[in-house]
Amino acid sequence: MALLDWMTDATGPVVEGQGVLLRPPRTGDYAAWAELRELSRDYLQPWEPSWPDDDLTKAAYRRRLGVYAREMELGHAWPFFVFDARGKTLMGAITLSNVRRGVAETGTLGYWVGQPFAGRGVATAAVKAMAGFAFRSARLHRLEASCLPTNAASRRVLEKSGFVKEGEARAYLKINGVWADHLLFGLVSDDVAVS
Repeated sequence: MALLDWMTDATGPVVEGQGVLLRPPRTGDYAAWAELRELSRDYLQPWEPSWPDDDLTKAAYRRRLGVYAREMELGHAWPFFVFDARGKTLMGAITLSNVRRGVAETGTLGYWVGQPFAGRGVATAAVKAMAGFAFRSARLHRLEASCLPTNAASRRVLEKSGFVKEGEARAYLKINGVWADHLLFGLVSDDVAVS
């Protein structure tokens, strides 16, 4: 069992900056992740796709790690958990996904922060740190993100991180079981100073 757990752990870069540490999820993070997600369920569900019935089980978490490992190996996505600067307290997650190369050199950003850490600048710090990683290490030219028009907190995170509202998309993503309109945001590497 331990060997199988190790084989599904995603390995990858660690990103430090903005007062947070980002690193790929590991098998040993399961308990903290499941606890934070359950504690934040009512807070998160209005903004996320519907959770499967088994979403917080260890088996579902292992499957998730397997998908993450494949996506990272192919260079299609970088999923990270968001920790405090010491790497001790799990506060949320951020993913750079749908990476497209060639003439696009772009990816899509998604994130969540557990309710106990909301309103403390954690999401903004994670987005800024991920943007640095995306432009410097992943060598992308553009990042895209979206949020529900009613999600004022997420919109503030994107705007404070330098993203510019570029438009709106009708019935863009299925959120909490309903096709929902979204505001579309973009950030180009030329717009930010990346250290």
